[in-house]
Amino acid sequence: MADPRPITYYGTPVLHRRCADVTVFDQALADLIEDMFASMYAASGVGLAANQIGVDAQIFVYDCPDADDVRRKGYVVNPVITALSDELDDGTEGCLSVPGPRASVSRASVATVAGVDRDGEPVTVTGTGYFARCLQHETDHLNGTLYVDLLPETQRDGLLSEAGLEPLS
Repeated sequence: MADPRPITYYGTPVLHRRCADVTVFDQALADLIEDMFASMYAASGVGLAANQIGVDAQIFVYDCPDADDVRRKGYVVNPVITALSDELDDGTEGCLSVPGPRASVSRASVATVAGVDRDGEPVTVTGTGYFARCLQHETDHLNGTLYVDLLPETQRDGLLSEAGLEPLS
């Protein structure tokens, strides 16, 4: 049975550095992925990176609609963005680690991420629309970047204040 874990918030050190590559593919990894899904659903999210529950590991999970409103559900271990479209989408983003506010962030409208599954087998995922945004957002998390870090400082600080969080000094 999967156990939801608490969400870590902006300012927690593990959110602000690149996470460690996953090198052991065992039952503990499979259990962590299930806990990540449970945590994402408990927090009403559409994506969750491992560092958002305090785990220093290159893994994210998702359950998110694409541009055709088709529900896409899965996970990627050791993800790397391998392709981004030139066409941009200026949609809004929010984040479980910055609860509440949303902001417009320019992202590629199509994104491809490559990595492996929990058995170490190669996996490639291509997303469109909101799902492309999710793939980019979660991969950024694992590299130590939150969506608010992509915004001008005054806007970022205002969103953090709205969420009851402090900017990094």
